Amino acid sequence: MFIRAALLVLTVCSVALGSDGLKPQIPSVASFKSSRGSFELSPVVQILVDSKYAGHGTPSLLDFADTFSDDLKDIVGYVSLAPVLLSPFVPGITFGIPTIYLTLDTSLKYKLFNGKATDEGYDIEVSQDSLIVKSSAPLGVWWGTRTLLQQAALQLADGEKRVSFPAGSITDSPGWEVRGFMLDAGRHWFDASFLGDLCIYASFFKINEMHLHASDNLWNPAFLYGDGNEGWKHLYAAFRFQPPPGSPIDGLVPHKNESWTKQQFTTMQETCAKHGITVVPEIDTPGHSLVINQWKPELMENGAPDHLNLSYPETIPTIKSIWDEFLPWFSASEVSIGADEYDASLANDYISFVNEMSSYISSKAGKSIRIWGTNEPSKTMSVSEDITIQHWDFPGDDIPVQLLQKGYRVINSEQVFLYLDGKTSEGGQFPQELNQDLIWAGAPGGKGWAPNVFSPSDPSNNTSPDDPNLRGSIFALWNDWGNNATTALEIYYQLARSVAVFGEKAWAGSDVRQTALTRAQFDAAYPLLNAAAPGQNLNRVVKPLYGDVVLDLPGTYTALNTLVPSVGPPYTLSFSVMPDDKTPSTGLLFSGADSKLHVANLTFEATGQLYALGYVLPTQRYTSVEIHATREYTYAVIDGDETHPRYWYTLMDIWGDYMALGNMSFAAPSAQIGGDGFRGKIKDVKLTLGA
Repeated sequence: MFIRAALLVLTVCSVALGSDGLKPQIPSVASFKSSRGSFELSPVVQILVDSKYAGHGTPSLLDFADTFSDDLKDIVGYVSLAPVLLSPFVPGITFGIPTIYLTLDTSLKYKLFNGKATDEGYDIEVSQDSLIVKSSAPLGVWWGTRTLLQQAALQLADGEKRVSFPAGSITDSPGWEVRGFMLDAGRHWFDASFLGDLCIYASFFKINEMHLHASDNLWNPAFLYGDGNEGWKHLYAAFRFQPPPGSPIDGLVPHKNESWTKQQFTTMQETCAKHGITVVPEIDTPGHSLVINQWKPELMENGAPDHLNLSYPETIPTIKSIWDEFLPWFSASEVSIGADEYDASLANDYISFVNEMSSYISSKAGKSIRIWGTNEPSKTMSVSEDITIQHWDFPGDDIPVQLLQKGYRVINSEQVFLYLDGKTSEGGQFPQELNQDLIWAGAPGGKGWAPNVFSPSDPSNNTSPDDPNLRGSIFALWNDWGNNATTALEIYYQLARSVAVFGEKAWAGSDVRQTALTRAQFDAAYPLLNAAAPGQNLNRVVKPLYGDVVLDLPGTYTALNTLVPSVGPPYTLSFSVMPDDKTPSTGLLFSGADSKLHVANLTFEATGQLYALGYVLPTQRYTSVEIHATREYTYAVIDGDETHPRYWYTLMDIWGDYMALGNMSFAAPSAQIGGDGFRGKIKDVKLTLGA
């Protein structure tokens, strides 16, 4: 039987690069040396994986190649599908078709800025007939494929008709080993599939870690503290890993519908790994432990329901039992035990606990641990240097340059540069996305931020890019106001540009490489690459029927499936509705993958939360409704009254001090008209792009 599976057939729009070389991409490429000619992605191109190394690594070189094949089709287009072909690596043999080779060369050596070896570097050799991506390990080859995909996407976005890689050689490697983002999933629930999509998106910008803060509670002192106060029993707290039925720690999870089963977590973790991203889980103790104390109140520190009493005999064995249950789930070589914001007067208890957990997790699972930088004013004890310190608060909780000098390995999560908060922050302390002015010019002397920069004003509190103990950086998005503050997609909107600009700085640094991006280059490339990022559709882009029209449904309906699962903002959804006079508040007007619109009070539902407009639709007549949505807000125009738009809001409790209103952005619930018991009539439905 003749197998044509070796061929990957692509439909490509033409794009040719001139002698100026590569287009500026995110993150920037360290080195490109051009030669004559170019490698053109013709309608037929072959992808070969070196059979000698195909099974190396987890994920393997072949695993990465299969994903690259899918991504290339996603960005460039295709005529037919075919699997990747295994073949001995023989340079120069192309079988008469343009060929992309993926291979390993264990003699290649790549170094971080501090001189330590890394397997994340890669080389690309481009000639007229072949394109070779190679590295010392599969992960480096993976990052090389991201470079190729970005070049293709940028060319097509410029209107070229055929993708063409200029002949020459690329050598590239990251400046730091840790380049990640942290998501607070303890105070806000996220479905595992959404987290997988975040990994896929972030991978396009060479991010290599997703730190999951997976246990925490809302903080409201009126509920937590004071003699005789029982409010802590009812304050929202969550633990996201769901033990199996019958587990002795089953009672630890108060919200089963907001927790990941082992299968769900494992699938997400594998998705991230197949895109070069390690999931670093965090179970936060001995502070931020209200969810544990709600389960076992006897473990509580007296007067502090969100703190564990480390001197109580059963406390540490209980924490170890939790890790015993979940350590087998985690594929990362490191985990975080949190360990921030504990009582400084109990420094010795704290340090003893941290060191004991480090030794325990190492002996139990062969994993090392991280903790958040925390002031521990002990004169007799110190945290083990085997533990990585994730700095976040300067100078209140640690002084990172002093830690580095003492021999601690440090990850930079300095809040001045790298903290975000879902929807809002107290007093505007944190931006909605990483502050571009700070990232590009917020370091001392007006220079750009990089992982070696902790202070915006004091150079003596910053270190050099080649500091041997500086591991890298993680930026953080907290969800201090809980589930109702944001939808999952609103969190993505905050992360999208942040991931990209962070990806550049965490890979290339500032003032280290001449090839690093300027702000203007980043601003030009980012929207094109955000739109092109393969493997996911977090922007919820759909192909219109015609022009900007996604749905155009004249006529009257009680129920109808549209086959359009969800549409991201900006959009306008218009319709007329007459509820049933006997059941006027029953049922759904629209539903989709990301949201629902209930007839009762015109209530949106998203990420398990309800947001009522507070408008009661009259019966026995049609009411026209026009919903306008952007990424910042959603509002309705009722019966054409544009002078009185009605906005969907959320109400957020800010640390128990005051209540804050926030606008809500919803994806269009476009999959189904009617349903869930709706007995009224909906007519003249039209969904268009643009608000």
